[in-house]
Amino acid sequence: MRSFTMNNGLAIPALGYGVFQMSSAEVAEHLPEAIDAGYRHIDTAQMYGNEAGVGRALAAGGLPREEFFVTSKLDNPNHRRPDALSSFERSLEALGLEVLDLFLVHWPLAASPGLSLVETWETMIEILAGGRVRAIGVSNYQAGHLRTVIGATGVTPSVNQIEIHPYLTQTALRSLHRELGVVTESWSPLGRG
Repeated sequence: MRSFTMNNGLAIPALGYGVFQMSSAEVAEHLPEAIDAGYRHIDTAQMYGNEAGVGRALAAGGLPREEFFVTSKLDNPNHRRPDALSSFERSLEALGLEVLDLFLVHWPLAASPGLSLVETWETMIEILAGGRVRAIGVSNYQAGHLRTVIGATGVTPSVNQIEIHPYLTQTALRSLHRELGVVTESWSPLGRG
């Protein structure tokens, strides 16, 4: 499968299997079919509530760990440093992984008063430095959000997962991603409904 190289040199498969709106039971049922069809990038999130199902399906699939790429995302209520650190560990445990491939800030918001995007991004950098995730990125960030976190920390997200489809091409934001060295990842690539 084709892949893209992120700004840290790590390859991310071009096609991913998203499990949004699937229960853990549905994930356990359908993920093996996706793996049989050739998917090797699995995209989940804390807010989906199905990381454990992903973990069970991957363990049951019998593929060596190096054969697949797993993304999860920090849930909105978990942006404060202690919450982010503990929720990241819970994600690893639910997924049954020692190391996650990609961890994203799900939305550019601070769920708690007085918390900034920069503080959340600094915590993501700390998680990366801990060695239990191979890359960090963001989701649903716009140009101003990206410039804020990069300007304050000097660390560029490896990925920005945004809504892109034929009716929402995000041309200007994709151009900025190229300029900054951020891989653009699409959610809802065929639109909805």
